[in-house]
Amino acid sequence: MAIVAGVDFGTLSVRVTLLDSERGRLGTASAEYPLKRKREDPNFATQSHTDQMDALVEAMLKVVEEAGIKGDEIESIGIDTTGSSVIPVGENLEPLDDYYLWCDHRALEEARQITELAHQERFEGIDWCGGVYSHEWGFAKLLHWLRHNPEKRDKLVTALENCDMVAATLCGVTDPGQLKRSACAMGHKWMWNPKWGGLPPQEFLSKVDPLFDGIRAKLGGEYLTSDKLAGHLSSAWAEVMGLRAGIPIPVAAFDAHWDAIGAECREGDVVNVVGTSTCIIAMSHKSTLVPGVCGVVPGSVHPAFTGIEAGLSATGDIFEAIARRAGTDVKRLSQGLETYRAGQTGLLRLSWDNGDRTVLVNSELGGVTLGWNLIHTAQDELFAAIEGTAFHTRIILERMAENGVPVERVINAGGIPQHNAVLNQVYANVLNKPILVPDGMPTSLGSGIFALLAAGAFSTIEEAQEKMCLKHKTFHPEPESVKVYERLFHHYRDVYFALGSRGAAAVKLGDVLPDLKKIAAAVEASTRG
Repeated sequence: MAIVAGVDFGTLSVRVTLLDSERGRLGTASAEYPLKRKREDPNFATQSHTDQMDALVEAMLKVVEEAGIKGDEIESIGIDTTGSSVIPVGENLEPLDDYYLWCDHRALEEARQITELAHQERFEGIDWCGGVYSHEWGFAKLLHWLRHNPEKRDKLVTALENCDMVAATLCGVTDPGQLKRSACAMGHKWMWNPKWGGLPPQEFLSKVDPLFDGIRAKLGGEYLTSDKLAGHLSSAWAEVMGLRAGIPIPVAAFDAHWDAIGAECREGDVVNVVGTSTCIIAMSHKSTLVPGVCGVVPGSVHPAFTGIEAGLSATGDIFEAIARRAGTDVKRLSQGLETYRAGQTGLLRLSWDNGDRTVLVNSELGGVTLGWNLIHTAQDELFAAIEGTAFHTRIILERMAENGVPVERVINAGGIPQHNAVLNQVYANVLNKPILVPDGMPTSLGSGIFALLAAGAFSTIEEAQEKMCLKHKTFHPEPESVKVYERLFHHYRDVYFALGSRGAAAVKLGDVLPDLKKIAAAVEASTRG
């Protein structure tokens, strides 16, 4: 028997869950930290490492007290974080600045230059991240920092992903040569792959910008999957959190990838981790490259499989924005959505409010709603936005399936599906597949599972999943709604590709608006009849 702590650093808070290898979940506690934004720069989003660590201590102390256990009973800590959230550090791995959070989009030009040069040089790494290097990722953010902080450049010792920084801090690592870096984080966001010797060649990086001279050597340490250890809890942090020094900490990873494990992802499953954005996670025995899909990385989700990551740049953020503009909140605006039927609004909503992460990988896009009339409401738009995120998800899943990624079960994980049955039902109807939803919050279960492995409580991930994962609720497709969504999806797909990329082939869009009206009228007539 073992008790472990699973830690999940989200965008606004950290959640700590205690798991007992026999009894399951013992308790969960969370603590918030601020997200720094600038009204004059909507692309700016940063966070303080100190704020994060203070919140971790608060949440750990709280959950131990609420669970009624002693801190020295905890035998391991597993950590996942958002990503790509990048922090530049100096001597002794002290932060030189705040994290460039995953949703910081300032590095648009840097990402464009990396993508352009990678294609010119025919660097294989660009194919493994879907053909486009994103402004949300590590090298782009680091280059943006180097360009805009000339007074701090000489102090840079290395840069770290959030998950690796937290693990190194807890383990008391101050020597960059002793770092254990996450293959998940570095593979998905820094073009790391053993296939071409790890990181991109220094020659390539220096061609991007001479500010990158020597950067490959600075990004040293071991690159490992999460069945290995990042180290052991230092005495200093053990004392602060009331834990036992020396307990193992596995190599950390990204929240969405471990949320998939916590949602009981197996080969053939696709997990939609639906929150402020959506991360779509799958895994396969084959290393299958998928155009427009932003990451194919061996060992990133499960050490024995290749992890595949895609996603939507905004989901819950869109719902929040619609409610905010209406002077309310999502909970209030959602009241009554259960009465809406497929296509009844006559609206078609594209989920590009924060750009397109997959499959167009185009940050220049903005939200689009077609079909407005003078009596449409904010609630109509909210329902159309739910439909739109489902259509976008279908675009991605079809692209994955076309390129050999198995899509047999679809699991909706993350925070939103726990509280939004309407969303789950719409997804089942749009995808025409049963949608499985964990019967309870799976967040931080994945980090707890890797902590249990590090503590020796289980010998395989599957064994731990069988014991720890929650049962699923199932939302089945409704045949009449499936028919309506098949018709709407035809239009969504045409508009998505026609508007979404420069130089797209011409598409006849004259039928879209009339057909939206016809579909809405038919739904209204069937309701009256």
